[in-house]
Amino acid sequence: MIRAEDYPVDPWRLRETRLDLDQLGASESLFALSNGHIGLRGNLDEGEPHGLPGTYLNSVHEVRPLPYAEAGYGYPEAGQTVVNVPNGKLIRVLVDDEPFDIRYGDLHSHTRTLDLRTGILTREAEWRSPSGAAIRLRTERLVSLHQRAIAAFRMTVEPIDAAVQLVLQSELVVNEQMPPASDDPRVAADLEAPFVAEDVLRSGSAVTLVHSTKRSGLRVGSGIDHEVSGPPKLHTEVEAFDDLARFTVSAPLEPGESVCLTKYLAYGWSSRRTVPAVRDQVAAALAAARQHGWDGICAQQRAILDEFWAGADVEVDGDDELQQAVRFGLFQVLQASARAEHRPIPAKGLTGTGYDGHTFWDTEVFVLPLLSYTAPHAAADALRWRLDILPIAQERAQVLGLHGAAFPWRTITGAECSGYWPAGTAAFHINADIAMAADRHAWVSGDEKFECEIALPLLVETARLWISLGHHDTDGAFRIDGVTGPDEYSAVADNNVFTNLMARQNLRAAVRVCEQWPEQAERLSVADAELAAWRAAADSMTVPFDDRLGVHPQAEGFTRHAVLDFESLPPEAYPLMMSVPYVQLYRKQVVKQADLVLAMHLCGDEFTPEQKRRNFEYYEQVTVRDSSLSAATQAVLAAEVGHLDLALDYTAETALVDLRDLASNTSHGLHLAALAGTWSALVAGFGGLRDVNRCLCFAPQLPRGLTGLRFALLFRGSRLRVEIDEHEATYTLESGDSALELAHHGEAFTLEPKSSVTKQLPVRRQLPAPTQPKGRAPARRRGSATSSGSPTAEPTTPGPITENGAV
Repeated sequence: MIRAEDYPVDPWRLRETRLDLDQLGASESLFALSNGHIGLRGNLDEGEPHGLPGTYLNSVHEVRPLPYAEAGYGYPEAGQTVVNVPNGKLIRVLVDDEPFDIRYGDLHSHTRTLDLRTGILTREAEWRSPSGAAIRLRTERLVSLHQRAIAAFRMTVEPIDAAVQLVLQSELVVNEQMPPASDDPRVAADLEAPFVAEDVLRSGSAVTLVHSTKRSGLRVGSGIDHEVSGPPKLHTEVEAFDDLARFTVSAPLEPGESVCLTKYLAYGWSSRRTVPAVRDQVAAALAAARQHGWDGICAQQRAILDEFWAGADVEVDGDDELQQAVRFGLFQVLQASARAEHRPIPAKGLTGTGYDGHTFWDTEVFVLPLLSYTAPHAAADALRWRLDILPIAQERAQVLGLHGAAFPWRTITGAECSGYWPAGTAAFHINADIAMAADRHAWVSGDEKFECEIALPLLVETARLWISLGHHDTDGAFRIDGVTGPDEYSAVADNNVFTNLMARQNLRAAVRVCEQWPEQAERLSVADAELAAWRAAADSMTVPFDDRLGVHPQAEGFTRHAVLDFESLPPEAYPLMMSVPYVQLYRKQVVKQADLVLAMHLCGDEFTPEQKRRNFEYYEQVTVRDSSLSAATQAVLAAEVGHLDLALDYTAETALVDLRDLASNTSHGLHLAALAGTWSALVAGFGGLRDVNRCLCFAPQLPRGLTGLRFALLFRGSRLRVEIDEHEATYTLESGDSALELAHHGEAFTLEPKSSVTKQLPVRRQLPAPTQPKGRAPARRRGSATSSGSPTAEPTTPGPITENGAV
């Protein structure tokens, strides 16, 4: 785990006060910068030491074979893996011919600070070389949210107590030496040196390189340019080679003098454009960066973030650590999506190589709800990407003998990349997840063009899948058999409740949108008979219920399975898929991650309050949270049914999964869905936000330990602010010209523009806490505050947790 004392709690900054080389990989993920197009891991400027070097461009990947012990029809033949593109972060420092390397000499001080309001990562260090020369170094870096193709860096170096000879080497390195990426030497060779040189252009202090990947055929352009100031004797030179560009600055420095180097880094890539086109795109981006300059780029960054925080900030009273964590999560979700522009939002964003850089269902279920309400343009872009890959999903459905579209379980460019079909191909719920996200976004944004051009075809083609996948039995009930729900410890089951209820939502939304846009639906060959089939399937959807126990089985027959013997499992057995055969997991009552509980969140109107409480308490006993996706959903439902203290425990777990490295794998990249889940745990959990049935409803209730919660939502061009304390909630329509129809704990009311309405909170419910499997209870977060104002937590962690089946 990351030591909390190394990262002091600060409401607007992530600050590292001690550099722990054993946690270098995790800190590189925490300090990663991105704009959804470019991703830079938070490696030290000088390049070494490092945990995992990483510079990524969204969707730039290499193709690799997927080996199978036994082949089968319909198995994907190739996988896709994100690759490390040319690294332009490097600025090596030499002092009197000795390289600045924190492993040698004496590091007197070292801090790194990520400012969430400016988007700038700052590093400050004082170092004395083995031979005694001392320097003070300050660096700043950002990835522009305004200029999509640009990152910028500034380094200032000065001697402390004696003259030094300083050399700075600003580099752009291609096919950078990487840690082994695969146990298969053939795959490793492709991934460690994926690029072939195509062009080199040197002009003044700038160098532009163009390369292409060996297998996937992608063309990548990268370039660097510089501005430098210092003493009169300063000297510069430029070198350019196939796989290396270097700008060197050398200067003798007396105490009181300094060298300041500003570096601009630009990228462009394409699967279609020529070498000159990609090269010139990079050159143009560098020219624009130099025109704005460092100060101009920083001002653009601050303006964008000021606007974002005005509509997205979540304020938490009573828990300073949680306050920092939710803002960190919001910032990282924005970074992953702001300029993705018709590209996916991977599970790790652009912060690491975890899951090979793939996108899963996480995006639509956990990330897009946040973005639709806070950064709607980014949510729309992510769903446009789904429309872009729709033809590939339609082809996949045909391979599987189905109609409509079968979207991939994991992918970079749209092709299925999962070689394990029970948890991949059979997890058809991803189609309904995408449909739900598109339908919600159309309603929340009020964007009719989006609804007609993007949501409509997505809803139609996913609806067609359900009709071909399911069937009406002899009693007329519509069944969907042989599928895998969110819980990957129960594969290929019949009538998974989550899948069936999400499919019902999908079918009904498709009918509604087709009736609203009949001409566009007709162009998609939607006929009255097809609409009737969708209605009939939705109305007769099978939803299993166990009358004996009074709960919904996760899938048909689930509650009749034997319960896994949790008492016999030692802590090191988790995550279970690393120590228990799947054949044992599939036939027992054990839940990897929220499944039926997630259905109660996303399809809440399908359950009575009593069913929600009984279901939640039943599934708490068998849910082990071997996935980082689970805690946020459990927090939302725990709050709804009245387990408020437990909801706070789960909220803290999802919020701190990376800031405290609870899963021991933050070095692979951030858990983006879990970070987005912090927003859901607070806004949907304690704020009670629900948006089913085209109604914006709230049911706020605070746990012990939180004294206030405030958040803003963007809804149909208006900004709604919700302020909650221990006794009442105030709703304010800060901007917008139209009144909003809202509900507070089931009471409907109208909120006029530029007005506020205050409602009383019901008496706080606090039910007796349910039990979890042995050793799998979340770390307790008590309501009593420490001297710093943060609640204390017992020194326990949930153990290793995973996301999407990978450690």
